[in-house]
Amino acid sequence: MNSSCSVNIIDGKAAAARVLNDVRDAVSALKDYGLHPALAVVLVGHDPASQVYVRNKVLRAKETSIRSVEHKLAAETTESDLLGLIADLNADPTINGILVQLPLPTHINENRVLQAIAPLKDVDGFHSENVGGLSQGREVLTPCTPNGCMHLLQDTLGDLSGKHAVVVGRSNIVGKPMAALLLKANCTVTVVHSRSVNAGELCRQADIVVVAVGRPRMLDASWLKPGCVVIDVGINRIEEDGRTRLVGDVDFDSALRVVSAITPVPGGVGPMTIALLMKNTVTATRLQHPALTIHSTPAEATCLSIS
Repeated sequence: MNSSCSVNIIDGKAAAARVLNDVRDAVSALKDYGLHPALAVVLVGHDPASQVYVRNKVLRAKETSIRSVEHKLAAETTESDLLGLIADLNADPTINGILVQLPLPTHINENRVLQAIAPLKDVDGFHSENVGGLSQGREVLTPCTPNGCMHLLQDTLGDLSGKHAVVVGRSNIVGKPMAALLLKANCTVTVVHSRSVNAGELCRQADIVVVAVGRPRMLDASWLKPGCVVIDVGINRIEEDGRTRLVGDVDFDSALRVVSAITPVPGGVGPMTIALLMKNTVTATRLQHPALTIHSTPAEATCLSIS
């Protein structure tokens, strides 16, 4: 077993800063070709958490010189009016990415709204065309949180080929695309969910455990193989000793006894999600201008050529 002093606490803030630096350079290079990546963020209603998320996204856009366009709509906005706005943004050539902040008010069908976003502007990667393209291994816009998890894993472990990865949770937003990305990286992948038998035993076989279930501290050291790497996607607010705090889906203190590396909450996956949103906006801009090629390696991140 590991002592906590030997565990690599994966710094999501530092990793996100590196991604944002690459994005800033790529935006600068795109401007040389007369393109200024623009992200439209649509917020319906006044949910406090959503307002914080939108504010952080707009701040990161400003930091990377991505033009942000905010649309703040009343909670009573009709589905028809929201779909009309999305149609206008789809048709606007100066808008490269469209993000509709979730959750939406209950009278609006989320799936209908997400499917209305043009796939090449779907920077959340939730449109069925992007989901299908991911499963086929095509270059598409990929959901930001699982993509951020992959960056952290590759920064920590390098080549993931042959690793056994267990994904705990099968949501459309994290679990399923996470499994697809790990398969693409040549991992052996197991998905554990609420109907799985012997879930703990399955997790104990894993070199990599990615947890996204929304249940505070659900996994402890007894679920984990010594030396494994844990990516904790959960963000749960709990009350403890009369105060509230954020914790993950993994019992961090318990896990420290056995893991070789783990993401903290906060400061792990969260910053990467927003950084990958900015990267997706740049990718969307490139995909909308197929004559323009952005090289994919970090050293070439700012290089552009006309093909």
